[in-house]
Amino acid sequence: MTVPESTYRVQLRPEFTFADAAGIAGYLRDLGIGALYASPVLDAAPGSTHGYDVVDPTRARPALGGEAARQELAALLKELGLGLVVDIVPNHMSVEVPKANRWWWDVLQHGRDSEFASFFDVDWDRGPILLPVLGDEDAVGELSVEDDELVYYDHRFPIAPGTGSGTPQEVHERQHYRLVGWRRGNAELTYRRFFDITTLAAVRVEDPQVFAQTHGEVLRWVADGDVTGLRIDHPDGLADPGGYFRRLRENAPDAWIVAEKILHPGEPLPQSWPVDGTTGYDALREIAGVFVDPAGEPGFTELANELGVKTGYHRVEAEARRLVTDRILVAEVRRIAALLRDVDAEAARAAVAETMIAFPVYRSYLPEGAGHWAAAIAGAKTARPDLAGALDALDAQVRAEPGGELATRLQQTSGMVVAKGTEDTTFYRYTRFAALNEVGGNPDRFGLDVEEFHRLAAEREAGYPAAMTTLTTHDTKRSEDTRARMAVLSEVPGEFAEAVRRWSARRGIDEPSLNLLAWQTLVSTWPIEPSRLRDYLDKAAKEAKLRTSWTDHDEVFEADVAAWPEDVMTDAELASDIEVFVRRIEGPGYANSLGQKLVQLTAPGIPDVYQGTELWDFSLVDPDNRRPVDYVARRELLSRITDGELPEIDASGAAKLLVVHKALRLRREHPALFRGYRPLRAEGAAAGHVLAYTRSADLAVAVTRLPAGLEAGGGWRDTVLPLPAGTWTDVLTGREASAEAATLFDRYPVALLVRGDA
Repeated sequence: MTVPESTYRVQLRPEFTFADAAGIAGYLRDLGIGALYASPVLDAAPGSTHGYDVVDPTRARPALGGEAARQELAALLKELGLGLVVDIVPNHMSVEVPKANRWWWDVLQHGRDSEFASFFDVDWDRGPILLPVLGDEDAVGELSVEDDELVYYDHRFPIAPGTGSGTPQEVHERQHYRLVGWRRGNAELTYRRFFDITTLAAVRVEDPQVFAQTHGEVLRWVADGDVTGLRIDHPDGLADPGGYFRRLRENAPDAWIVAEKILHPGEPLPQSWPVDGTTGYDALREIAGVFVDPAGEPGFTELANELGVKTGYHRVEAEARRLVTDRILVAEVRRIAALLRDVDAEAARAAVAETMIAFPVYRSYLPEGAGHWAAAIAGAKTARPDLAGALDALDAQVRAEPGGELATRLQQTSGMVVAKGTEDTTFYRYTRFAALNEVGGNPDRFGLDVEEFHRLAAEREAGYPAAMTTLTTHDTKRSEDTRARMAVLSEVPGEFAEAVRRWSARRGIDEPSLNLLAWQTLVSTWPIEPSRLRDYLDKAAKEAKLRTSWTDHDEVFEADVAAWPEDVMTDAELASDIEVFVRRIEGPGYANSLGQKLVQLTAPGIPDVYQGTELWDFSLVDPDNRRPVDYVARRELLSRITDGELPEIDASGAAKLLVVHKALRLRREHPALFRGYRPLRAEGAAAGHVLAYTRSADLAVAVTRLPAGLEAGGGWRDTVLPLPAGTWTDVLTGREASAEAATLFDRYPVALLVRGDA
């Protein structure tokens, strides 16, 4: 199996093509990377900036350079000894521009008679396919016919053979689809979509023919040795994820396969999936959590309550999920409820909704995960005892037919409810301490102690040693360095609370949860361009759906939020106060960044470096985290480091590049050092500020945690880290290691140690 020692994620787009990726391949080799890890490379919707909106899975995307450029990239990577991991999207395809997707165009033109009718998850029994693209229902009068196509402004649709005579409205009525007002999409859609995005239509990849058509090209690349690994996007949306992965493994027996599966704390990856692990959000939660001080929780809870931010996490989460079932995924809930036999329609709808709201994880995989299903039913009964009869009927039918349509669709959709309700709504409402509000995170759990971290790391080494680990992805709510600096706030809750009180009194946002989120975001990304912060806060406000949303706008509130960053930064006295506070947490934030990065690069699993994060990167949620990367500057700094420079810990980020480079090179050149896992425990007054472990008899890692508290407590004092016998050398500095923490960490707050000649 072609498991890489590490990966480097790049976001391909028309402005960063296959050729551009080839242009940094040598740099990645020099950095120490084992494989280039690319965002989706199949043909995507016109102008796509991310590639997850595939329109043709049978060819490499022309906007990236097409097949010839793909082959050139693959050949170069082979020559350099690097693997290639590609991200594939089995759940859905883009239908935003129908003509760009020839399969969808044919379905619209020929309906059930299309050779591709079975490719998409369409509810054919409900009549024509509803396409929610019109400004309102009366806009049907604005249709026209041009070149044998039905046209609505820049939207074009096919006309079925022999139906093109008469007025545009008469032509429209004869089609296998109906153009309807965009607001009808949530409640009346007749095809399954990706979350609430009507322009992404679900694909029935459980059908062997559909699997073959959608995966044939990528699997050809795997067979040719051009692609060595596959990252599978959103498997929870599939009808049968386990069956999908088994078919994929049969067709790619030697590929490294990781699943974008969000695991809740304590949730195991389904044993029947023949994959190498997840894409690493569970590792992110654990690594980031060990740098959060649990002692800060009371202070943040008190501040949130004082400001009017809700602090009952599970109540906020339930309200957000109910918003999703009752207002956003209405069509999906109704379609599922209609499958429940012998139950009143409204009771069936409510029972289905309450069950998905109560899911303790994203979904179950019956008959696997029966405990999670039982917990969801029990939770629904607790919330709505009046629905006990309907819930019993739902439970009985699902358990009796775990492979039936009711069970399948309900499990597919529960993940959508959890993701939209929790990640995309709750995380913007429950803003008590935003560093915890991360994909795969648990905002109700304030930090992770060292012993639990050791236990979980050992479990990963034993169970999924080839799972991917990550700290930043294209989907994270904030980058690793933003999160690391924000984690420092958990160590100074009183100081931060006093600052927020002053700042809010002077220029607060008139919505408590956004106000608290804004101040946390500002200090963790400072200095940030006002335009970037403005765009982030606009997205945060709309995702929270409290004062405004993507569909129902409060224009006055949005204008106030848009003006806030500039108002704050041009208020000289306020900006000065903020800058003084940031200087207080900046150094500890750097220490956290270096610590969590070295842990991710050396702990069990296969570490991924997200594009550009080998230097400090204080990014926010997409699209902010997809900004261009300056590889010229990174090459220059790497050259200085390979020449022996030991950079200072400063704003340049060179110290982080040193840590990344040294750890990756050691991992790639001496993989045998990274086998096994055993905790190392410090002793002395500040022992709780050390996280340390060995990966083999000859490799040890030690990092500083809770650095602000360490400084406030008087430093390392008598703290020591007993190392196994022998002479140990710090790979980062080239110096012989000391057991005394004050000496071990006097140059950098982290140490990467090898013993003897290793």
